[in-house]
Parts: sequence; structure tokens; C-alpha cells
Amino acid sequence: MLDSKLLRTQLQDVADRLATRGYQLDVARIEALEAQRKTVQTRTEQLQAERNARSKSIGQAKQRGEDIAPLLADVDRMASELEAGKQELEGIQAELDQLMLTLPNLPHESVPVGKDEDENVEVRRWGTPKSFDFPVQDHVALGEQHGWLDFETAAKLSGARFALMRGPIARLHRALAQFMLDLHTREHGYEEAYTPYLVQAPALQGTGQLPKFEEDLFKITREGEADFYLIPTAEVSLTNIVAGEILDAKQLPLKFVAHTPCFRSEAGASGRDTRGMIRQHQFDKVEMVQIVEPSQSFEALESLTANAEKVLQLLELPYRVLALCTGDMGFGATKTYDLEVWVPSQDKYREISSCSNCGDFQARRMQARYRNPETGKPELVHTLNGSGLAVGRTLVAVLENYQQADGSVRVPEVLKPYMAGIEVIG
Repeated sequence: MLDSKLLRTQLQDVADRLATRGYQLDVARIEALEAQRKTVQTRTEQLQAERNARSKSIGQAKQRGEDIAPLLADVDRMASELEAGKQELEGIQAELDQLMLTLPNLPHESVPVGKDEDENVEVRRWGTPKSFDFPVQDHVALGEQHGWLDFETAAKLSGARFALMRGPIARLHRALAQFMLDLHTREHGYEEAYTPYLVQAPALQGTGQLPKFEEDLFKITREGEADFYLIPTAEVSLTNIVAGEILDAKQLPLKFVAHTPCFRSEAGASGRDTRGMIRQHQFDKVEMVQIVEPSQSFEALESLTANAEKVLQLLELPYRVLALCTGDMGFGATKTYDLEVWVPSQDKYREISSCSNCGDFQARRMQARYRNPETGKPELVHTLNGSGLAVGRTLVAVLENYQQADGSVRVPEVLKPYMAGIEVIG
């Protein structure tokens, strides 16, 4: 959530910056609500002062033996008007608060301005895509040849956009997640967490999925109790660990990592990546979250991105890093790097991780703060998140980049300790 003070003092600047994201801020509506709020507040304050004065005069009139009935009636009338004014103010503020929840984060000044993904800026590349001297197969064909990657049975169980993995491919999927967790906890300083897969609405509002993206979530309605939502990413549960907290500065930075399934309805994705594991309703992800002091967040973004890159480097998978432009960033991000891994069957790079600095945007929604040691006052923390990595998409990249002419797949060297002696699949 943006700072409401910015909308009161720098409304046009906020509108201009949001416009670079393709978001048109209703400036006139905000100005009208603010003007209405000020008018009602001024009237209410004047009425309160008048009521206080009238109440004081009642005692004086009573001492003089005067009839105080008209004064009492006046005070009662003012009390009713004050209550009406209070309710009107609450209604105006509720509308402003609801509007604030729909506003995306402001892009950082270092973010390239652009309309869509075509205007993202490539920052660097690592590795060289392999040249194959045989016809390349995609991960679906490679996985289905022995029935180890089964979309037909998954569809029988759950419908489209699900996968059933068996045998060595299921083990390879597990090995990837275990390798990522070990790397991030042993070498990158993250604390492993196991989080709930079901959360309530306030957690999703805290990280920005609600109210704007409810159609992308799987919801479980419970009669007489709060609704549950299946997490779309462990970012939700990990980041909300600090919701409502005032942390000691000595606790920062906090670095969490978790391996969870993720659940997304993929609303609006009809017809996109319908074949295979690129875009599914259920997929696994190893998620990294950092909670840091504001002055450290952009340095932390570089570190977080490097942590995700290390996974691809150790797997020896070619990739590139993109700085997302203003028009392609996620709702809560102030700056984002995307990692895209090389997918041979598509002859292009595909997203495998997004690493974002959200600044104080999520922290303000969650009221997540730390006590500034210099001032002694609570201030909002900054939050960051990134995939380290999406396990299913990493599996896709491994299957395709490590395939051999006979359709078998070599196991990457770094994964062999996790594969119980299996060096080739197929």
C-alpha cells in the first residue's frame, strides 16, 4: 500500500509515476473525496467546539436558576449531528482505504520505463545454449516415453493443467527442491521454514494478492468461519511472519526459505502454455523472502537475485537476467529482476524466477515494523521475495537441456548425490 500522505501532498506526481505502469489513477475522484473529508472534518470539529461551549454554559445557566431545557435540547441535537458527521467521515475514509488497496506500488527511479515485456532490459547472460546434433524433444515427450510424466492421468484426476510424476522423474523433481533448500540454507544464510498451505484473507491482503487478484486464487468457503485460500506462493506465508510485529533492528535482516506447492487458477491464461508443465494450477516452488532495513533493500535485491542465479549456475543451465520495465512489473514490486532459463524445444528463454523489492509497500499493508535504533521509533521494514527456483520449470529445463539422442536424460552432476545412484533417466 502506498503512503496516504503521498496522495495528499504529491497526487499528480503519484499519478504520473503510476501511469508509467499503465495504471490510470482517478485523480478527480481522490481530490473530491479529500475535499469532502476536509469539509466534514472541519464542520465536525467546529460542531464539537460549539457543543463543548454549550455544555459549559448549561452549568452556568443552572447556577443562575435559568431554564436549561433549550440548552439541553441544543446539546442533544449537536450530539446527533456529531454522530452523523463521524459516520460520514468513516464512510469517506473507508472508500479511500479501499481505493488505496487497489493501487500498485510506485516504480523505483532505476526501473526502465516501458509498456510491456517487449521493453524489458537484458542485464546479463550466463552460459551458452547447447547445440544438439539430433532432433530436440520437449519435456513432455521426454517424460512420457516411460510413463514417468503423465498428463492424461492427471487430467482424469483433476482436469487440465496438472501433472502426475512417477519413478525417476518424481525423484528428480524432489532432488531439485532438496538441492535448492540445501544451497540456500547452507551457503546463502536462509532459515528454512515449513508454512501452512492455507491462509486467511488478511495474509493475502498483506502481500497484495487481495483484493485485486482474487480471481487468481483457489478459495475454500467455510460456513460460519473465515474463508481459506490456497497459497499462490510461499511469499504470502513467509512474509506475513512479521505482520503486526515491531522487530528489534538487531533481528534484521531476516531471511526465510520454504519449499511448498503453489496453487493458481491461471485466470486469463486460457490458451497459453497448455502443453506441459510451464503453466499449471499446482506446482512446487522454493521461495526466498527477506525482511530488511529500508537502507539495505536494493543491496538485498542484488543478493537475492544472485542467490537464485547460483541455482542455475550449479545446474549448468544457460539463463539471462532481465530488469523488468514499469509496464511489466508485478503489483507490489518497486523493482524486479526476472531470470529466464534456456528451453531448447522452444528455442528461447523462459521465466523461471522473479526477484522483487517491494519496498515498504507490503509492510504498510501488514503493519510490519522495526524499531530504528537512532530514533527509537517504529518504522516500516522493506520486504523482498524471489523464486529460488520454480521447481517444475527447473525440471523442464533439466530434462530438455540434458537430453541425449536416444531420448534419455543425464542427471546434472550437482544432483547426483540426491538421486541414489541414478545417473541417466530413460
